[in-house]
Amino acid sequence: MRVLAKTAYLLTTAALMSFGAVHMTSANEELIKMAENPKDWVMQTGDYANTRFSKLNQITKDNVKNLQVKWSFSTGVLRGHEGGPLIIGDVMYVHAPFPNTVYALDLNNDGKILWKYEPKQDPNVIGIMCCDTVNRGVAYGDGKIILNQADTTVVALDAKTGKVVWSVKNGEQTDGGKGESGTSAPVVVKDKVLVGVSGAEFGVRGWLAAYNLADGKLAWKAYSEGPDADTLIDPEKTTHLGKPVGKDSGMNTWEGEQWKTGSGTTWGWYSYDPKLNLVYYGTGNPSTWNPVQRPGDNRWSMTIMARDADTGVAKWLYQMTPHDEWDFDGINEMILVDGMEVNGAKRDVLVHFDRNGFAYTMDRATGELLVAKKYDPAVNWATEVNMDPSSDQYGRPQVVAKYSTQQNGEDTNTTGICPAALGTKDQQPAAYSPKTGLFYVPTNHVCMDYEPYKVSYTAGQPYVGATVSMYPPPGADHMGNFIAWDAAKGEIVWSKPEKFSVWSGALATDGDVVFYGTLEGYIKAVDHDGNELYKFKTPSGIIGNVTAYEHGGKQYIAVLSGVGGWAGIGLAGGLLSPENAAAWHGAVDQGRAQGDETAVVGTAGLGAVGGYAALADYTTLGGQLTVFGLPD
Repeated sequence: MRVLAKTAYLLTTAALMSFGAVHMTSANEELIKMAENPKDWVMQTGDYANTRFSKLNQITKDNVKNLQVKWSFSTGVLRGHEGGPLIIGDVMYVHAPFPNTVYALDLNNDGKILWKYEPKQDPNVIGIMCCDTVNRGVAYGDGKIILNQADTTVVALDAKTGKVVWSVKNGEQTDGGKGESGTSAPVVVKDKVLVGVSGAEFGVRGWLAAYNLADGKLAWKAYSEGPDADTLIDPEKTTHLGKPVGKDSGMNTWEGEQWKTGSGTTWGWYSYDPKLNLVYYGTGNPSTWNPVQRPGDNRWSMTIMARDADTGVAKWLYQMTPHDEWDFDGINEMILVDGMEVNGAKRDVLVHFDRNGFAYTMDRATGELLVAKKYDPAVNWATEVNMDPSSDQYGRPQVVAKYSTQQNGEDTNTTGICPAALGTKDQQPAAYSPKTGLFYVPTNHVCMDYEPYKVSYTAGQPYVGATVSMYPPPGADHMGNFIAWDAAKGEIVWSKPEKFSVWSGALATDGDVVFYGTLEGYIKAVDHDGNELYKFKTPSGIIGNVTAYEHGGKQYIAVLSGVGGWAGIGLAGGLLSPENAAAWHGAVDQGRAQGDETAVVGTAGLGAVGGYAALADYTTLGGQLTVFGLPD
């Protein structure tokens, strides 16, 4: 009876979603057409495939050395600036971290502010944003600019006037009372706005929600954990590595009702395949960070999900890091490439660079695992991902006991784990060039010590349960690499070291140039062999994503500066101060002592403060957009 009722519900939902499809489809086609125009930049990742490739080619590997600053714009905010601007015709839309100001700038009139939107939010939200008050950007669709505010309010603004068209509360509370926050960039797919939620360090059970673009009404909501009715999983048709997942798969690898605080939040990037009508995204870490407290695989945290865009029903899933013991969130972008030759056959693939240090190439229609290889040689927590379909370990990383925080147990400091909790790559998106067939990936070259301890859950309070410290791998004098990756072979083609993690999103162009930014504040340009062609130091560290556009017949490169994010939280949150670091621990650690002053500072910010303390010698806070172009 329950199965029949569920089937009827899904069919009814699908029927309701098809109502008014003519309008919705036209909105979707509008975005696809706009994304094909290289003069504009209408999505945060450039296109639905998340390639971050620009077809503009006025700026080339031969003349990029002549780039100069054309103009700049201050956002007026001093926290970490992730994401980048949208450029639609003669207007640029610029966003900022909390309080999430949005500006519309007139490119025909010296960047004149056409309108400004500054939401009024409860300042308590600042305290529950674990890794800085970042926002990864706005979306566009059907004449609206969509903003996902820190307090989980999703707002649609009239693109011409900035006036609110509709507003909806994505989380249960907007005062931080349940630890829910909004940091991800929304994506408009067909007639819907897709948006996730942050708050894994507060035990927030993650979800992806779809709101009607026209009026903001909820169309569907798919949780990461829970019964099939919550996760929108069909036990017989939804597959994991080719096999049906079975009934209530989002519950039966959790102990008791731990799935209710199981996290798996969805604060990364979302891609879309119009032909398959599938949306792809990843889920984050399970809560708590203490793996001993949550036995089992903890599905469906740490999972790549492929869902029907109209109904939200999952077609296939793949859990990359079962029973996560290291905070290796799986939220990084899925890059879609057609016709890649893998193992002698042409495949339409999904490529994902996971926090856990493995890069995955998968058949995006079926979820078949094709390649899984380390993209940083330092990765040591697992030897490999088992690729034998006949093995009971198929698809699972083979964990090294020495680096298992589960096996070593509570109150034991497991040392030398690579990568650190922030992963071989965090949210900073890679780029793909169809000209070279290579992926250009900003990475972290960082290891950690990790000591789990017992914690209890209280709604709206930190639910972490681990002390972490970070540092470069043994023998290394740098914390980042910018690499070129062959996803068909699973091989690093070249690697360019950087002093600190490369926390900026990359951009590849038809001019045979690849751009990225550094935590010290440099925007850099390299050729397809990794040779540095140009660099310029902006006023603050770059954790934003490089963007290209054309206006008035000229190509420009734009990037947001503003150090922060997890790697820069010491600067952004003032945690280099022993007093502030102690206050952070007092709020997070449920009374656990952290040692002397050096240890207190070093392990603040979930371990990042000590690892990136030297960053304060190279940059400071500031929020600015800088636009580059060739000489007139």
